[in-house]
Order: sequence, then C-alpha cells, then structure tokens
Amino acid sequence: MSALIWCPFADEASAEAAADRLLDEALVACANILPPMRSLHVWRGERRETREVGVLFKTDAALLERAIARLAEIHPYETPAVLGWRADAAAAATSDWLHSLVQGDDLV
Repeated sequence: MSALIWCPFADEASAEAAADRLLDEALVACANILPPMRSLHVWRGERRETREVGVLFKTDAALLERAIARLAEIHPYETPAVLGWRADAAAAATSDWLHSLVQGDDLV
C-alpha cells in the first residue's frame, strides 16, 4: 500500500534539505516541492500569515510512521505540521515503485 506525507517548510532550501535526507535514508521515494503558498494559521494563540513551501512526500505505507517520525526530527520548525495517510488506491506501477523502498529494489 502507498502512503503520502504533507509538510510545510519556511523556504525551498529547508524543504530540499529534508527531502534529500529522507531520500538518502530510503524513507521516501519522491518529494514534490510546491511553489510558495500563503499560510494563514494560529500559533500560540496568535493569528499569523506567512509564506511557506509545501512538500508532498510519497512512500510505502510500511514506512509511513518511520518517515513521519524522522521528518519531525529533522524539520527546522520547533513544532512542524507533519501529516501522513495511507492511500487506499494507486496505479499498480506506482505501488510497485513505492513498495520497492521496503524490498530494497530500485524500479525507477
């Protein structure tokens, strides 16, 4: 089964650094770094507006908890928003590619 992780970063450089680490550690197969976005949020009781970049990480469901924990550990934010979920449907080739992370094969 496939899984996805969503996480915002302050800038593209920190997003790329985290993606590189997770790719090097074989916890994800892909990281899509999205262009800057406007984030409206409440932090410590205060309403804020910031610019962030979002990253959508793709992994195998068997690695989801480990990837989330590692991302939270290496993220530069004090309390990063790291959300993960299992994908209940995916193309067979995509599932095979992501599952290769667990198997140790490189299908890409």
